[in-house]
Amino acid sequence: MTNSKMNPKVDEFLSKAKQWQEEFEKLRMIILDCQLTEELKWGKPCYSFQGSNIVLMHGFKEYCALLFIKGALLKDPNGILIQQTGNVQAGRQIRFTNAQEIVEMEAILKAYIYEAIEVEKSGLQVEFKKTTEYTIPEEFQNKLDEIPALKTAFETLTPGRRRAYILYFSEPKQSKTRQSRVEKCMQQILNGKGLND
Repeated sequence: MTNSKMNPKVDEFLSKAKQWQEEFEKLRMIILDCQLTEELKWGKPCYSFQGSNIVLMHGFKEYCALLFIKGALLKDPNGILIQQTGNVQAGRQIRFTNAQEIVEMEAILKAYIYEAIEVEKSGLQVEFKKTTEYTIPEEFQNKLDEIPALKTAFETLTPGRRRAYILYFSEPKQSKTRQSRVEKCMQQILNGKGLND
């Protein structure tokens, strides 16, 4: 039985999946049952409603997952949504380690998908933290205080670029690693460029 909504690009993705193939197939059937449009975005099967991304499937070494794009807005009565890292603001995952789990959770998964569609229809948006709410690591703050030109250059960057730098500088646990990241990026900031420009 073929679903008319199946996207050949996703067929190809699944045929090449070395891991989680059976799990992806089961998730795909559940999602398509919810009348979402199937596409391949960012190299992953992604499902949208009237042009807005709702959920995507992705696999990791230890688990595969459904990622709800605006998962932070879902009620999560089953307590199964996972925030991947502290910096992820909107997306939430439901993780699986085998196909049986997916089969057993079908009704719950559909309820979450339908809720995600309702969230989209309602126009609700995730309130993102403002860049000013992120703590600038001490190593970077010292440089900003020392070098007025660096402070000015940093402040003229877009909020997204500033946030990317702050998160990048904050990641390492060791001060000397944070310090070296700051030093490596200083010229780039002075040139008005973002971390990935």
